[in-house]
Amino acid sequence: MASTLSALDSPCKFFVYQNPNYLIIQSKQCIPLSIKTKFRSILAKRFLNSEFTAHGRSNLLYSRSLLSVACSYKSDDEARDSAQQKGSKLAWPILKRWDVPWPWQTISLTSLACGISFVVTGLIETQALPNLGLNIGDLTLDEKAELLFLDQSITTAAVLGVLFSLTKSFQPLPDDLYRYDLKEPFNLQKGWLLWAGIGLAGALGAIVLTGVVLSFFSGENPERETDALVRLLPLIGSSEVSTVCLLGITGVLAPLLEETIFRGFFMASMTKWVPTPVAVVISAAVFALAHLTPGEFPQLFVLGTALGFSYAQTRNLMTPITIHAFWNSGVILLLTFLQLQGYDIKELLQASQ
Repeated sequence: MASTLSALDSPCKFFVYQNPNYLIIQSKQCIPLSIKTKFRSILAKRFLNSEFTAHGRSNLLYSRSLLSVACSYKSDDEARDSAQQKGSKLAWPILKRWDVPWPWQTISLTSLACGISFVVTGLIETQALPNLGLNIGDLTLDEKAELLFLDQSITTAAVLGVLFSLTKSFQPLPDDLYRYDLKEPFNLQKGWLLWAGIGLAGALGAIVLTGVVLSFFSGENPERETDALVRLLPLIGSSEVSTVCLLGITGVLAPLLEETIFRGFFMASMTKWVPTPVAVVISAAVFALAHLTPGEFPQLFVLGTALGFSYAQTRNLMTPITIHAFWNSGVILLLTFLQLQGYDIKELLQASQ
């Protein structure tokens, strides 16, 4: 038999289990410091009356026995303060790991499925264009820019759809997984906009320093013909439509897709086995390799590291998405400005290596 006894004006509750030989009192919804029991008889079969005082002491009257229980408990505020003090042992929030609900099989399968969906989506779109009567060579620059925007929109929706579908079975997810929160942008500890600014400044400084260091060890400048940015050069500065489409691709769709995949899913999942800083480095390396531009690996790795640490600090995907968006958009706007001023931006990009 089990009965529940609640203290007046307190969150402290007990579940009392009774049989002919012994009686067990188990605390519930409180943090007991001590529980003392004294009983004269263990032959009682049920409660006749129960009464708690505001101080957590009780006199439980049985038909044939008297049981006295004293419970010292903490209030909700005291319990919260205690938990915060315990959590403060971690000097930096970036050392905290995510509570990942899925096993390694799900991580492997989901990562593979996202990669396959990315490739398959591109192949389907390529095969669909001729059937729709579209010839890339006959399109204007504006039409090409609009087609690229549509292509990135479909790819983003398809890959994220696969990701969320494969992890949906683990709902409800912890609050800090797949979190896109616009609240408290300037909070000192978790403000997404504040830490996006800090992360962006840190990334810029680190990338400049990396470029200076690499310049002392590199010989001839690598060709950038495979760089996605070079392939976009004909569209940069060609018209307002092209500029808006490029900003939508590089400043919205690409950051949303890449940060959700590499930081929101992959990096957070890695913390199930390795410390968060190690997960940041691993995800940054995978992020850089996924761009398939070996000459850009050092800069992309540094950028990915800044994105990872900023996400670990705030537990909010809006932070790395904002950094990524400002980085991409800043490059597009700068190149557009230089193009309008008459500079050969392809030559500038090659010289920057």
